[in-house]
Amino acid sequence: MLYIWVGIAGVAGALLRYLLGMWIQGVGTGFPFPTLLINLTGSFLLAFFYTWTAQRFPVHPYVRTAIGTGFVGSFTTFSTFSYETLHLIQHGQIASAAGYVIISLLGGYVAAVLGIRLAARPQETKQERQG
Repeated sequence: MLYIWVGIAGVAGALLRYLLGMWIQGVGTGFPFPTLLINLTGSFLLAFFYTWTAQRFPVHPYVRTAIGTGFVGSFTTFSTFSYETLHLIQHGQIASAAGYVIISLLGGYVAAVLGIRLAARPQETKQERQG
């Protein structure tokens, strides 16, 4: 049954990546912004989701696997990142390729740290919010 849930979530993640990629494609600068933004978003989402479900909102392991591996795993794309980096290099855009790699790695790290911190931050009680 787990395979079915991972597959369903994977289809949803892949479709969302495709649709967002088409929507973001309008930037049209030649730099792979769609993949960069999708991968940074995925880094944040995975870190947030795993932290949140481990510390605040426990869910069934199947749900964690379906969303983490299925949805976020198919939403993000290392293979497209690799291909786009090589494409930039092959077209003489060495600085863009280097920037893409650096921004992807450091940005992914920062996005994951933000996801963890946001999910793990102490919750305010209703009384604390009201002052």
